[in-house]
Amino acid sequence: MDEIQNENQPLNLPVVALRDIVIYPRMSVNLDIGRKESVEAVRFAGKGERYLVMAMQKDSRVEVPQEDDLYDVCTVVKVTQMLQMPGGLIRVLVEGVSRVKLLKVTRGDRFLSADVDDIEEIKPEDELRAEAFRRTLLKSFFEWLHNTKQGLPEDQMEQLKSITDPGETADFIASQLLLKPQQRQRVLEEADVASRLKLVQGYLDMEIEIVHLESEISSDVRQKMDKEQKDYYLRQKIKSIHDRLGDTVSQDQEAEDYRKKLADSAIPEEYKKKLEKEINHLESMPPMMAETAVARNYLDWVFSLPWDKETKDSLELKKAQEVLDHDHYGLEKIKERILEYLAVRILAPEAKAPIICFVGPPGVGKTSLAQSIARAMNRKYCRISLGGIHDEAEIRGHRRTYIGAMPGRFIEAISEVGVNNPLMLLDEIDKVGSDFRGDPASALLEALDPEQNKAFHDNYIDISFDFSKVFFLATANSVSTIPAALLDRMELIELTGYTEEEKLEIAKKYLVPRQKERNGLKDGDIRFTPALLKKVITGYTREAGVRNLERTIGALCRKVGKKIVLQDDKLPPLSVKTLDKYLGPVKFLPLAEEHPDAVGRVNGLAWTIAGGEVLDTEAVTIKGKGHLILTGQMGDVMKESAETAYTYIRSKAKDLGLKDDFYETLDTHIHLPEGAVPKDGPSAGITMATAMASAYTGRRVRGDTAMTGEITLTGEVLPIGGVKEKVLAANEFGIKQILLPEKNKRDLEELPKSVQDKLQFVYVKNVQEVLEHALVK
Repeated sequence: MDEIQNENQPLNLPVVALRDIVIYPRMSVNLDIGRKESVEAVRFAGKGERYLVMAMQKDSRVEVPQEDDLYDVCTVVKVTQMLQMPGGLIRVLVEGVSRVKLLKVTRGDRFLSADVDDIEEIKPEDELRAEAFRRTLLKSFFEWLHNTKQGLPEDQMEQLKSITDPGETADFIASQLLLKPQQRQRVLEEADVASRLKLVQGYLDMEIEIVHLESEISSDVRQKMDKEQKDYYLRQKIKSIHDRLGDTVSQDQEAEDYRKKLADSAIPEEYKKKLEKEINHLESMPPMMAETAVARNYLDWVFSLPWDKETKDSLELKKAQEVLDHDHYGLEKIKERILEYLAVRILAPEAKAPIICFVGPPGVGKTSLAQSIARAMNRKYCRISLGGIHDEAEIRGHRRTYIGAMPGRFIEAISEVGVNNPLMLLDEIDKVGSDFRGDPASALLEALDPEQNKAFHDNYIDISFDFSKVFFLATANSVSTIPAALLDRMELIELTGYTEEEKLEIAKKYLVPRQKERNGLKDGDIRFTPALLKKVITGYTREAGVRNLERTIGALCRKVGKKIVLQDDKLPPLSVKTLDKYLGPVKFLPLAEEHPDAVGRVNGLAWTIAGGEVLDTEAVTIKGKGHLILTGQMGDVMKESAETAYTYIRSKAKDLGLKDDFYETLDTHIHLPEGAVPKDGPSAGITMATAMASAYTGRRVRGDTAMTGEITLTGEVLPIGGVKEKVLAANEFGIKQILLPEKNKRDLEELPKSVQDKLQFVYVKNVQEVLEHALVK
């Protein structure tokens, strides 16, 4: 480029931006120039010495490239021919002159121009080695031409033979290979000839390997096609033999059977054409192909669905009430809600079915209640267990592109039950999870939303199914883990724990007869008196529901059965006095016996997904520097309650008869003995405050008293939730007096009168009132 460059300053030339095209020095290339500013640049060059710069764009989609859009290393070319084409295009024949580097790009009125500086090639020091590398590169290139069965035009072959410069050889071969634009640019940017030879050799070796792989793939495909043709011929022979023997069901007959099912089904008309195509596809496929089994399985699933089969609801309210009363003791509010629903069905038969969610601790009868409701309504019952589901495909089904694809659980359940209006129980809906496989809770929204479930879409069936007639019931232990959007679509009915009297009645009417029958005992073999059942309830089970109670009754039945079979006289007859011989020592004593009045120990009340719970809270003081130590797996909320209570007690030192600086020489340790169990919740404030006040003053806390409530820094007692469950738990533990926030007084209306009569309730407004009733005077 010496003849066109001034020694003192860089050369300024018009610029043409190229899309995915790289031009190498000493290479001639035909180009069609269409962009307006590129056309103007070519015309401007044509008026002078016909030199211009051609640079490749980094992104071919950019219409008006700026300096940053162009690669720095590009090529100065000379326009040797120029021809005006229709539509404003210019066809040019250019010849590469040299590699240059863009120094500064300027946008003029009509086109881009740039200051460029020549890039000098770094010649190899060992010329013999470079020549050897050039010949190796040529040999590999001719091998590639041979393998791809394509030749060079005669003029290009002559050009290649005339090239003796290693760098020019590398450029020429790079221009002929099927490289990506970025790879071509990489070759252009390499000024070191030895490195350029190695780079092009690497690209060439990769292209030769690709050609070999393509050849192997083509050979494999050809062999497979030959095998399939042979297999088809043999299958036709086998089919002909079976037809002559008369021992086969023809695939045509199978397709005809599917067509008959399609004609008789209630599948919506807009989907019948799609299924007709599936049947035609099945009919045309060879019987032994894997796809045949997939198509057959899909059609079997579609035709197994109850598109128009349904049961007729029993809308006799008196009969429904009798069924519910027979199957379940108590639960008056739940029964009343079910009867209200049936009444609405009588008055408005087309009303959309609600989604009811039973929330309560384990063992209170949520699942068995759903079965009773199905029997009362004369509906078929099906259950879907949602606990632990993480994969969205469990709800919506797999797409048929997957191996082993199956419908989702909703379609499976509706197919198994055989009607389109069953009572469907979604068990443990609060335990649905989500991960990289999707969000099943979001997939449930479509099925549970009355506005959407008329056309529920399963990925496998790929035909909308009407779920609006299904009566959905859900169960959950806790509302807190149910996603808000899902919770919004459900009506919650809470089932709290049972009282001692209710458990006694449930055991007499349901649990004892059921366990006698399961263990093969007659009425004369074992006798459960009310006193015996009461001792089992109070001394051996402590729960919100009756699941452990039924297990214990079953254990007694099995032991009596073993005594009868072995005729064992060593074991005395079962009675209240001999119960410990069967079940061992009493597991649970009344709390007043276990916990006499003590300093720094308080009975706190807590709510868990398993019902109410009485939690020990202990506080002691030791010599120290005023630190507050909290142990026992407390959550953040409970820790904040402890800190608030600590600050409040310090602020009321005078009222408690303590010195203002009493805490400076004491460390206070608060501990919840069940240390391995995580605990959290905003209801332990007054418990912590009472424990600390007792520890500081030395006054004992009443052992028969339990409490729950949150406090503020000024000592106000705030209301809390789960009152019924907490009170029932306190009653189970033998508590006599319960301290509750005054604003929770209204919650006691839900408690059975038998429990209210047993317990003394004290409603408190501030911590001072709590201490008056909790501390022994």
